[in-house]
Amino acid sequence: MSAPEKERVRTQSVGDLLGDVTRDMSTLVRQEIQLAKAELREEAKSAAKAGGMFGGAALAGFLTILFVSYAAWWGLSNVMDQGWAALIVAAVWAVATAILAVAGRARLRQVRGVLPRTQETVRQVPGAIRDPIRDR
Repeated sequence: MSAPEKERVRTQSVGDLLGDVTRDMSTLVRQEIQLAKAELREEAKSAAKAGGMFGGAALAGFLTILFVSYAAWWGLSNVMDQGWAALIVAAVWAVATAILAVAGRARLRQVRGVLPRTQETVRQVPGAIRDPIRDR
């Protein structure tokens, strides 16, 4: 603490000092909340992208099964029984849908559920409060 700050502390009343501490704590809490909100916005964007990938996987799977499966089933039914042809086509598209779902799940796992910067600054708060008191 510098000499002017020490002099200011000596001349202030206890009420003024408590007011300063209260104001500083309020500012700190507001800043921590703002940081947490910013981090949550970033993570929500990543989660939204992963959700979009799941939606795309579902739509692609549906349209693929609807249009391509019929054509493949029809083509395979020329060389084998229709039942076996339908089963083969369904198995192929089930694998394709599973691959898309796994890719979306992997992307969703990249979303962190914790707020690392906020956690770090919150850990620093007790030290920041104690250190100025020790400097007196």
